[in-house]
Amino acid sequence: MRKYFFVLLVNILTIQLAFGQYKSEKSNSLMPMPKVVELGVNKFIIDKNFTVYINDSSNTRIYGAVTRFIRRLSNGTGVFVTHGFPISDSNIVPSLRIVYEREGKLELFEDESYAIDVTNKGIELKAVTDIGVLRGLETILQLIDSNANYFYIPSARIVDVPRFPWRGLMIDVARHFQPLEVLKRNLDAMAAVKLNVFHWHLTDDQGFRVESKVYPKLHELGSDGEYYTHEQVKEIVKYASDRGIRVLPEFDVPGHATAILAAYPEIGSKDTIYQIERNAGVFDPTLDPTNEKTYEMLSNLFEEMTSLFPDEYFHIGGDENEGKHWDSNERIKEFKEKNSLKSNHELQAYFNIRLQKILKRYDKKIVGWEEIMNPAIEKSAILHSWRGANEGLPDGQSLTNAVQLGYQAILSNGYYIDRMLPIEEHYLVDPIPDGFEFTEEQEKKILGGEVTMWGELVTPVTIDSRIWPRTAAIAERFWSPKEVANIDEMKLRLKSISLQLEKLGITHIRNRDVILRNITKTDDIKALSELARVCEPLKVYSRNAGGIEYQTYAPFTLFADACTSDAIDAKEFNKLILKFIDQPNDKKMRATINYYLQKWSLLSSNLDRFNNPIINEIKPIAQNLSGISNILRYYLKNNEINATQEEKLKIHMEKAKIPVVDVELMVIDSFEKLIEYLKKNQKKIINK
Repeated sequence: MRKYFFVLLVNILTIQLAFGQYKSEKSNSLMPMPKVVELGVNKFIIDKNFTVYINDSSNTRIYGAVTRFIRRLSNGTGVFVTHGFPISDSNIVPSLRIVYEREGKLELFEDESYAIDVTNKGIELKAVTDIGVLRGLETILQLIDSNANYFYIPSARIVDVPRFPWRGLMIDVARHFQPLEVLKRNLDAMAAVKLNVFHWHLTDDQGFRVESKVYPKLHELGSDGEYYTHEQVKEIVKYASDRGIRVLPEFDVPGHATAILAAYPEIGSKDTIYQIERNAGVFDPTLDPTNEKTYEMLSNLFEEMTSLFPDEYFHIGGDENEGKHWDSNERIKEFKEKNSLKSNHELQAYFNIRLQKILKRYDKKIVGWEEIMNPAIEKSAILHSWRGANEGLPDGQSLTNAVQLGYQAILSNGYYIDRMLPIEEHYLVDPIPDGFEFTEEQEKKILGGEVTMWGELVTPVTIDSRIWPRTAAIAERFWSPKEVANIDEMKLRLKSISLQLEKLGITHIRNRDVILRNITKTDDIKALSELARVCEPLKVYSRNAGGIEYQTYAPFTLFADACTSDAIDAKEFNKLILKFIDQPNDKKMRATINYYLQKWSLLSSNLDRFNNPIINEIKPIAQNLSGISNILRYYLKNNEINATQEEKLKIHMEKAKIPVVDVELMVIDSFEKLIEYLKKNQKKIINK
């Protein structure tokens, strides 16, 4: 890959002469941002004669990808392309000429680089592997632009290569089962932003989600009938492979094993009757690491499951085992003493070493959450870092410890999108943590990272809105150079990518209205929609406190489920207030503030038209927002308020700070800044 990339870079030396410094607005739609981008002034016009030639079209993956590319290009532009499939006639001058050297392997460190050259005569896409071609095709689709007369691709030269080889998205299907169509549309979205590992969290306390023909009680008693058949697993693996994505299965042991033990309690650490967990949290049921039948069953199960998943890695979980059932089992305590195992961590290391040997027989290397880290584990294992400061460790510490011990590692700490944090908090987290000194060899062992979508609070209706579009920005952190880190510029591009993801079938935008219509029981959702643009769901894990407010079968069709972690109007208003305080006499800025306040002042009365239990719970948010907005409109216009208005404002503000129905109002801080400023400048502001 390095030799090929060097050849590509030689061409960059001529870019300044050919393209100059001109930058097209279309650069605002590229995500992840390529390593080198130069956009010129010319255009390649897209018309019905658009054709694509591949130097080797016998490869089914590349043929299918190019066919999908043509469909998406036609769908996005409305141009009915005459040649709906790749052409093989080398005598025809194609619109897009694709040249690659070989079929890529779905494995770690495979070459995904590509180069694009667009002129007004045509487009050329070159890559070492067909996987690199797939990545380049996504970039070309993002480049498509238009004017009043036609769609076009701006002249460009792009040279691109990923920064990290492991760029993943984990979807937990154990807590809330996700049907095939959900997984497929998310695989499409992953490919669009150049993610290459689908981490499939298949088992947990709440469910065992794969058919087992060796131990059928696992899916019969451990899934409530919601599981994937062998054929469906193969279908997803093939679907992912066609998009250049590896599938990493996770079977979480020895903890998070309630669903396994509900089917086969004889390998549990406590003699009891186990039932599938319906709530969220960390539970005590744990496999017995001293029972030989445990290893016999896992060996047989892993032999069956590894045959379904061709990837060289297999995730064994290994997290959050507190060992309470081990501590209460006299036989296990005797085993620890006999084998000089001083702690439960050492006992789990014993368990993991045996699993590593079992999986080695099936040509698999293990991946495990950071708790599996132990000097006795073979260095072929990959450590998956997830804990941060909230768990008593400095951010990046576990990953640092892993690579210093000689392990390869991937990072998820900072990429837990189920925590509903704003995109800024994820985007600025780098897989190579700041503040630590790494040798060149250690830095190479940091393979990249994974976005984690835990499933406690999502259903097929809501999961896309929790994954996207934030994951597109995190994907940029995994692919693009570290220097690509401007938040404001990223947000501009994210808006464009969000719409492109919707065209792919992601439901993060449309399903918000589905939920709101379900709440109003009509198609009149304007007021609720406006309110959702200033509200965000409770963050981290303050929603579903203790894990008992909702169960695994909860539908999640509440107002909080229609809100996202980046309330659009709140973000804009918050920036506006900061600017206003600096430039209070800007008439346009005042008018914009007044526009928001006027809009919000009407929300309460608009919601009063509805009368059902869900909306009645929401109304206090609107009442306080409207009350504050009404008074602030008067304050802004007259530069003063009376004592009665001031008291009402204070009451509304205090009430507005209290979360309601699992959401919080995201303009409170800006209201406080505005109030403080107006108080200091009463009768002093010139109201022009």
